[in-house]
Amino acid sequence: MILRAEDATVRYPEAAGDALAGLDLTLVAGELVAVVGPNGGGKTTLVRALLGLVPLARGRVTLDDRPVRAWRRQDLAQVIALVPQLEETPFSWRVEEMVTFGRYARLGALSPVSREDREAVDRALARCDVAEFRRRRIETLSGGEWQRVRIARALAQEPRLLVLDEPTASLDLGHEMELLELVQRLVREGLAALVITHHLNLAARYADRMLLLDRGRAVAAGTPREVLRPELLATVFRWPVSVVSLDDGSPQIVPLRPGGERRDYP
Repeated sequence: MILRAEDATVRYPEAAGDALAGLDLTLVAGELVAVVGPNGGGKTTLVRALLGLVPLARGRVTLDDRPVRAWRRQDLAQVIALVPQLEETPFSWRVEEMVTFGRYARLGALSPVSREDREAVDRALARCDVAEFRRRRIETLSGGEWQRVRIARALAQEPRLLVLDEPTASLDLGHEMELLELVQRLVREGLAALVITHHLNLAARYADRMLLLDRGRAVAAGTPREVLRPELLATVFRWPVSVVSLDDGSPQIVPLRPGGERRDYP
């Protein structure tokens, strides 16, 4: 086991209700878990709670059976690597320099980069298929290349858990698929991965488990087929949908036009 949330509840000051209410979640090695839900569903608060960035009103979050807020931030960064949704970099770093920043979780901001660190950076570049870009400036990268570099930087931390917040935002179809193929490959190599996403169909193709949040509460958890049920999705997203199946059995969501016929396929 890596990370566990039990009855995790977050209540922001002066808020009318809980931002996260009684959530249970376990993340283990070799598994990709996707968290989905409408805007305001609690996905961002969940990430903050799992990383110990907000206090809990009730419940607990533990990493290796130790409360996550008891971990030193540098020690935590050696286990969990976060790839945030938004990131602005005002400096013109080279790709290799950007990925090397991931090593500072282990060696500190003022420590020299060792041979071991350089080898870790080389491995991360290779695993994300960006080694050929190592000398390029980050502002010359495409959106898909930049996302892979950011994941390489996270891998340079040598974490056991990778947390990705909307990793496919602003990417085209091909780059979306490439990115999730990469994440799935990393999971098969032994990482645990938590992906926060609005892309239900993409999540259904790659996730081992899904968690559907609405208004801070878990309304469904399980395999994609168990979670992506048309009646439940229509209630959560306030829009009628059909669910179809691909040849590999993955469920896919089809939004319906208002007043249109509702059909569900095996």
